[in-house]
Amino acid sequence: MHYTTMSREFDGVSFLFQDPPIAIDREAQQQVEAPKRSTKAVGDRSEAAVLLALIKAGYKISIPFGENNRYDLLADDGERILRVQVKTGKLCGDVIRYSCSSSHSHRGGVFARPYFGQADVIAVFCPQNGKVYILPEKEFVATRAHLRLAEPANNQRRRIRWAREFELA
Repeated sequence: MHYTTMSREFDGVSFLFQDPPIAIDREAQQQVEAPKRSTKAVGDRSEAAVLLALIKAGYKISIPFGENNRYDLLADDGERILRVQVKTGKLCGDVIRYSCSSSHSHRGGVFARPYFGQADVIAVFCPQNGKVYILPEKEFVATRAHLRLAEPANNQRRRIRWAREFELA
């Protein structure tokens, strides 16, 4: 009996029979789309990065039970416990864009819910530069915000959130 390994068709998979179990459509195989971006996985990676950065900065971290809290982590600095909401920032030119609210869809549309009074800080992880930024509640806005990395082209100076002022050392 002749056994075949179909590693060309299915990388890392061996079959213990002569003929392949299915016909392989090479054209269809090449047209397979990339998997959709999982916002849950992106958020989990950001949460892990923030958790590690806070531990390195000397905080003791607790993770609340369940998914229905308005904060992701509790950070204890020895004097107080901060409710930390983690967000993923996206580097766009000279700014890091991030959300200051949660959003959900309903039959009536998309709704944003800000974190005022429900989190003490927003921790923004930017995967493109690997840095974590901690923004206190006084810096929260109702929807989206950004941190500036470089001088703006229009020479604006007022009402700028400079990333360097919020970077977790």
